Amino acid sequence: MININLLSEICEISGAPGHEQKVREIVLREIKPLVDEIKIDNMGNVVAVKKGKESKRVMIGAHMDEIGFIVTHIDDKGFVYFHTLGGFDPKTLTAQRVIIHGKKDIIGVMGGKPIHLMSVADRAKVPTIKDYFIDTGRTKEELEKVISVGDTITRKSELLEMGDCINCKSLDNRVSVFILIEMLREMSKKPFYDVYAVFTVQEEIGIRGANVSSMDINPDFGFGLDTTIAWDTPGSTKQEQVSSLGDGACIKVMDSATVCDYRMVAYMKEISKNKKLKTQLEILPAGGTDTAGIQRMNPGGSIAGAVSIPTRHIHQSIEMVHKKDVRGAIDLLRHSVENLHTYNWDFR
Repeated sequence: MININLLSEICEISGAPGHEQKVREIVLREIKPLVDEIKIDNMGNVVAVKKGKESKRVMIGAHMDEIGFIVTHIDDKGFVYFHTLGGFDPKTLTAQRVIIHGKKDIIGVMGGKPIHLMSVADRAKVPTIKDYFIDTGRTKEELEKVISVGDTITRKSELLEMGDCINCKSLDNRVSVFILIEMLREMSKKPFYDVYAVFTVQEEIGIRGANVSSMDINPDFGFGLDTTIAWDTPGSTKQEQVSSLGDGACIKVMDSATVCDYRMVAYMKEISKNKKLKTQLEILPAGGTDTAGIQRMNPGGSIAGAVSIPTRHIHQSIEMVHKKDVRGAIDLLRHSVENLHTYNWDFR
């Protein structure tokens, strides 16, 4: 149904914001035979172009970076302190393994105050990032030979199949990188409009790569491609779920950074109906995606929407998606891109 080996490789590799080079190498290897042109801009965005029959431009953005950390200090005992690169849920970090990417990779573990020594008030408090340090089991002198301030830190996790689900770090947003590659592999040889598949950088710290790419491409149509919250677990209510695993890829209506074009939402709903695709409508109350940059960072803007993949445990140490939703996202994106010319885009 989907290429688990490729998805594993894409998810497990490291790539904190601004340090996406290892992910970029995989992307370039996979897309080279699938597109007509490839460009890497000054920020590191990969812009892959499939030339169409007409010159209108369609931009699709999937970010390569993952949430991570950056080294800020090594104390006299060799404990490493850090700052976040992207938004983290701190309560999930206790005792988690991480990788510090210096001259060589160093494995560490997130440490904090032992529960046995916590006061009642300490135990009731929600932990913050500042409550953690990284323990590598090495002295300051040993560490300073291989790591320094400014080195990035990412989560250590292997991809596991759990029933019909996939569990790994960095599914946000490596699953979308995978989906965009597979869409290019499966789409018709000659699209109607020029398709710009953009593997963007630095989304987790401000949608930076998509902003730059959108200004350069100036798309007529745009699609963001990212994960979204699936709060379908015990303790949730229907009205706050946003999405549910296994119920299909999401057609984004809005998030905190974007109100999707109502014509694009209607078009994608029509596509899902005509192609018999199971989909959900997504309204995300907090969090933005590359869709914002694609929609607005160009003269006159673009007619923009997004395909979102329901994800549990998002922005935590591991994340989870459903195989059927991943397959459905490939299909929804491909059909939406290939049939844009068949729809009446007039304001009405």
